[in-house]
Amino acid sequence: MGRSRRSHLAIDASVEASRLAAVLGRELRAGRRRRHVTQAACGSRVGLGQPRISEIELGRGQTASLGTWVLLGLAVGRPLAVSLTRANDADGVSADAGHLEMQEFLLALPAFRAAVRRVELATRPIDPSRSIDVAVIDDRRRLILVIEAWNRFGDLGAAIRATNRKVAEAQGLAATRRGATGASYRVAACWVVRATAANRALVRRYPAVLRAALPASSRLWASALSAGGDPPVGPGMVWFDAGRRAVVPIRLASLD
Repeated sequence: MGRSRRSHLAIDASVEASRLAAVLGRELRAGRRRRHVTQAACGSRVGLGQPRISEIELGRGQTASLGTWVLLGLAVGRPLAVSLTRANDADGVSADAGHLEMQEFLLALPAFRAAVRRVELATRPIDPSRSIDVAVIDDRRRLILVIEAWNRFGDLGAAIRATNRKVAEAQGLAATRRGATGASYRVAACWVVRATAANRALVRRYPAVLRAALPASSRLWASALSAGGDPPVGPGMVWFDAGRRAVVPIRLASLD
């Protein structure tokens, strides 16, 4: 039985290695082209020939060493980021457990207990894939909160555009609601970002972009989410500190 289990494991590992090699190959090609680097030039930087770079970009890089992948990532300005996922055995852990953990935390915040809370609220009924991670509809304060929970960023520009679109669509929803006095609802948006080293590095690298996209005070947003009260005018961004189970301000001069 032991030999059979190792055989199945080897097959699964081979399939997964091929999948990862294909993904990394595409990322390498995109990064190289973005920097206008030829395959030959990329190969010379890491000690490989142009044919091998071509093979790797075509998804045949599963036998390349970890060190080679690190070099390739650095050569095209896309440092390799590697981690082991959560256990995939029968422990009830979802594939998107990190994202769900943040949503669970946000939905349970005391500041929202008197409000209607929704997860993955579709902002466009005909396209359920376009949804708000956590939406809070507070009829008492005539307020709709659009909260985006980020584990990591794949494309910062796309993330900003998606949030702007969701806010615009939430404003359409707000226009259909009226309080007891007939006043319209206000829409406020905030990014809640997991406080990882990679995300911190991204914030440090592009503070001006994030300030332009999310100009409201991080300190005031953290206070509004944690203690209640009206959120600042304009979108903002705070950290999710998993260890402390808390939202905390971004301690960066250009964003706090």
